Amino acid sequence: MTSPWPISFDDVLAARERLRPYLSPSPLRRYPLLDELVGHGIRVFVKHENHLPVQTFKVRNALSAVTALSDAERSRGVIGASTGNHGQGMAYAGQLLGVPTTIVVPEGNNPDKNAAIRALGATLVEFGATYDASAVHCAELAESRGLTLIHGINNLHVMAGAATMSLEMLEQEPGLDTVFIALGGGSQAVGALTVARQLKPSLRVIAVQSEAAPAQYESWKRGTILRGRPVRTFAEGIATGQAYEGTFPTLKEGLADFILVTETALTDALRELIRTTHNLPEGAAAGGLAGLRKVAAEYEGQKVGIVMCGGNIGVAALREVLRG
Repeated sequence: MTSPWPISFDDVLAARERLRPYLSPSPLRRYPLLDELVGHGIRVFVKHENHLPVQTFKVRNALSAVTALSDAERSRGVIGASTGNHGQGMAYAGQLLGVPTTIVVPEGNNPDKNAAIRALGATLVEFGATYDASAVHCAELAESRGLTLIHGINNLHVMAGAATMSLEMLEQEPGLDTVFIALGGGSQAVGALTVARQLKPSLRVIAVQSEAAPAQYESWKRGTILRGRPVRTFAEGIATGQAYEGTFPTLKEGLADFILVTETALTDALRELIRTTHNLPEGAAAGGLAGLRKVAAEYEGQKVGIVMCGGNIGVAALREVLRG
């Protein structure tokens, strides 16, 4: 029987060593106003992945994957599909390490993220109406052009890179009881579960997804991978229409709970994060707070971590959110 744990704690430690020359730990901070907002005596700890290069945790994933490649693989170039953040992380890694990089994004993708990818020197290809369609085309291009495919989810080095975030969190605050993580492909959550399994089995990892893109939640509830589900959320980082072979078994076995929130809850949480932390989160970065607020009474008196996973919100989307 195949193990539901695709990466080991040793893989996480190896990824951290590869990342050490390029990334400093992101801050873990508390805000009194945020504690007041959540209530129930909960102490909220915010992991600021938006303070990393290209303002997203996915720079960990990309750098972990690219630094693990052989010289021959790097020289041929790399390719990945993205709605923006994985692409920016890969473009940054490619620029930093001198690796030719191609990113495939959906048509109509966030123009600010597209511009950032190009500005980092990557080749941008626009294809398909959804991320999933872009990913299929990306795999075809990798095959035809002889490029190394770095899947944003189904890649062991990507997951190990994401796990370094949770390793930092527990080193920064060993007393954490629960972590709420917005779930797109699942690398952050799988990383958190892997680290918790080794360092703190009592840590509860809770996934959060939008009702407007519930594929992962529905898959988790049914116990099987679903594909081709509707995607209508404004939160690009969790706008996925399926579950993934690389992460689903771990999510199925390890998650303590999975919460669906409304788009209104996401936008409310985004505004509250801006008000209480004076940071600029993107839509997916509000998922942890939205989920926590929905079930806060169940976590009374706990130390709870939430992840500001990125800060790459587009100007038009931000205007809509602030208009409220």
